This record gives sequence, C-alpha cells and structure tokens, in this order.
Amino acid sequence: MERTRRSTIRSLAALGAAGLAGCLDGGLVGSVRERGGDGDESDESGDGDAPDEGRGPPTADGSRHLAYDLETLREESLSGGVGTDGIPSVENPTFVRIDEPTLIDDVPVFGVARGGEAKAYPQYVLVHHEIVNDVVGGDPVAVTYCPLTGTAQGFERGGTTFGVSGQLVNSNLIMYDRATGSWWPQMLATGIDGPMRGGTLREFRVVWTTLGEWRAAHPDSLIMTDETGYARRYENDPYGLYAPLGGYYADEETLFPPLSDPEEGHPKSVVVGARTADGAVAFDKASLLVERVLSGTLRPSDEPVIAVADPALSTGYVYLNPKNVTVEPDGDGYRVGGDGVGGAAESEGAVDADDLPLERVLAFDAMWFAWAGFYPETGFVGDHTGAGYGR
Repeated sequence: MERTRRSTIRSLAALGAAGLAGCLDGGLVGSVRERGGDGDESDESGDGDAPDEGRGPPTADGSRHLAYDLETLREESLSGGVGTDGIPSVENPTFVRIDEPTLIDDVPVFGVARGGEAKAYPQYVLVHHEIVNDVVGGDPVAVTYCPLTGTAQGFERGGTTFGVSGQLVNSNLIMYDRATGSWWPQMLATGIDGPMRGGTLREFRVVWTTLGEWRAAHPDSLIMTDETGYARRYENDPYGLYAPLGGYYADEETLFPPLSDPEEGHPKSVVVGARTADGAVAFDKASLLVERVLSGTLRPSDEPVIAVADPALSTGYVYLNPKNVTVEPDGDGYRVGGDGVGGAAESEGAVDADDLPLERVLAFDAMWFAWAGFYPETGFVGDHTGAGYGR
C-alpha cells in the first residue's frame, strides 16, 4: 500500500483530518518473549542495558505480550509520507510555572510526575512534534504522543534521544533511537528492527488529563511552552479538536485499516489499556470514570486484573488481582477488602487510586481501534459507544 500522509490529507479532507497512515492485516502468532520489560507501572529496574552515553536506550528485564511476531510487525510498517525526522522532535523544551499560561482549563495535557518533579506537556504542542526529549527528576526521558492512536507514553532514553522515523504500524508512531537507529512502535515499546530488535523499553506513566486538573493536583508543576525553536501554527490541530471533540478524533473512519478490526464499539472510543508479558486488557474509560471500579482479565492468560478511576485527573489505574480481592469506592479513595480467594491484606481505611495494596500495571489511554489492532484477543470491559468521551 503506497498511500502516504499527503495523499491521505487530500482524500480525507472531508473529515477535517490530516495524518499518518496505518498498516495492512497481519498474522497472529501468540506471545513473543524476548528481551524487555516486566509490565510494572514504572519499568526502571532489571538487568537490561544501562543508560551509558553512546549506547541505545536502556531496556527492561522482561517482556511485553505481542500478538504478532516481530517480522510481521516490520513488514506491516508503512511510510507516513515524511522522511526520518520529517516531524521534528523537540530537543530543548522550555517551561514556565503552570499558573502562568493564560490557557483554558480544558486544554488537554500529558502530565509526568517523577523524581520529585512534575511537568505538563500540552497536546496542542506535541501534536506537531510527537516526541519531546527532556529531563524529569534528573532522568533523561522521552515524552511521546501519537495523534492517530491517541496514545501518550513515557520512556527512559539513557544517553540517546528518540526521533520520529516517518514510519507507522497499525497507525501508531514508530520511534527510532539515534544511537542505534532501531525502530520502536510507541504502543508496543518493543524494538521491531535494528540492533535492538526484540528489546523492550523502560516505560513510565504519562497521565492524559487537562490543564485545570493537573494544576490542581500539582500546583508546583511546570508546563512546556510552544517556544520550541520551530515555526508552527500551534493554535491549529491538523487532526481536529479535543475540546470540543471533532474531526479525526470523533469520526468513526480511520485513515488506514488496523492490523485487526474490533468486532464492536466506536473505533475512536478511549480505553485504558494495560499489558504484561502474559496478556493485555482494555477498560472503557468513560465506563470506568462512571463506575469507579471495573474487573477484567488479561488475555490470553486470563489473569484477573482490576481498574479504578481517579476522578480528580480523569484517569484510571490498573492492578493485578490474582486473589480477587474486593475494591470499593470510599469517598475520593478506595477500600480494599481481604476476603478474596486465598486471602489478602486489606487496607487500613481509604487509599488513593494510585496507591492500592496490589501490584500496579502500567496503563495508558488509547483509541479502541488501535488497541484492538495490536491486541485482537484483548479482554474488553465497559461500554465503548462514544468517541473520545471521558478524556
């Protein structure tokens, strides 16, 4: 398939969208377990590559479940119509205190709290760059955003930086690291080409929230400005709008067929997805914010998991729940019971959504079509009927 970003812009102008491309159908092969991470909320430990200068990015000790083999993912990659670094990453971001900008509270931002430091990255800036190479809490990191899949994710970068390769798979951004040139699909966090093929990046949580919510939770946070060194019309999102929802973000059409079509649901509905070495799960974000607690299973392992909402940040957290302990809302927090199978220590009163006494799994927002494309066997929980609702 030779359709590119430019031809897609022309042919889908009626959607008011401009964008990158997805991929063709691929073959299911089960789980790939090579080098990589272990699925924790912050994959910073293990015996993977150290972040030495001149080497590739550090890798985690473990793996991620993949529904396709690496060769299939490489073969299904597609040019987005721009060359390497045709979409320029930001290398020297500038920041101001979060109470300084005259932005409305509903502006979507990607929040990072790490090493005693909090930063917010506005969606309206990252939509033009997709990758910001930064330092947070003393650690060199990359904060990344793919507009076509609605995914904001964070990665440790060690002594190198990440750039936009110009390639996509399943509509998702393929990053490359500048030390080795290896390709890393953002959602998979796994190398599919180059010297680090099969490695898994160390990840950390990025919260998709709003300026007002992040400022209330982190009043001392910094926020990235649009002084990037590039001339861009940052007031214009080429794909549409998030507040109010419109354009590509709301339309049922995807720019290219996903790796696997979901059997039901709005393709652009937002899910909170999580994956480990054993499988993947997706919770409808709108349902989670209403119900507060949802239970599901990783597929294909059928390992029990539970998701809880954090209404203050309009986000959710996912935990492994092997003993099926009960979790119930208690005011703004949650009470964890000890009556699960096999018994478990219960909480001594209400605990915050991000602090349940269970093992937390890194989770992030994604458009349903993209998640189902990468993880077609995913167990889905909730009612995914509305595009983007619950952002």
